[in-house]
Amino acid sequence: MALPRFYPIFDDVAWLRRLLPLGVGLVQLRIKDLTGAALQRQIAQAQSLCRDAGAILVVNDHWQIAIDLGCDWVHLGQEDLDTADIPAIRRAGIRLGLSTHDHTELDRALSHDPDYVALGPVYPTILKKMKWHEQGLDKLTEWKHLIGDIPLIAIGGMSVERARGAFDAGADVVSAVTDITLNSDPEARVRQWIEATR
Repeated sequence: MALPRFYPIFDDVAWLRRLLPLGVGLVQLRIKDLTGAALQRQIAQAQSLCRDAGAILVVNDHWQIAIDLGCDWVHLGQEDLDTADIPAIRRAGIRLGLSTHDHTELDRALSHDPDYVALGPVYPTILKKMKWHEQGLDKLTEWKHLIGDIPLIAIGGMSVERARGAFDAGADVVSAVTDITLNSDPEARVRQWIEATR
């Protein structure tokens, strides 16, 4: 399936309220510091906002809540694959995106027939401590060759200025986090992203 080429990731539904109206068509909600009712409330609000905006919501990690709320997409990291009930996710009709960093993880991801594969960090990232160094553009090209028609997401240190290189290397979609959330004018930056990924 063809996904929008710009894929921002946010840690609070407040970002979706601000930025979905600008024309964001694909967004991930990645919340690490909430549990219980507060977490469920955020995901439910995000789902409602995305449906109203005609955007795709991807729920990071919280696959059981995604099933309970009837969400359409879940993103899982490799650690999440250890505990996630993939058959239950699939029975619920939920599409699945998976993170990869090396060949072993890619093989594992492909065994689950993912709806997209993410590779990162393409560039050094300040978002989180990772044991992987930057993967580089050549790895995007290699990954695209290996996964064929499955959409490939480039993530990690991505910016508007680096997006073209990622697309030229084989990425179908470019994901951004701090390039937006740490920008002095996130709205203007999102408009630049949308323009650059049309």
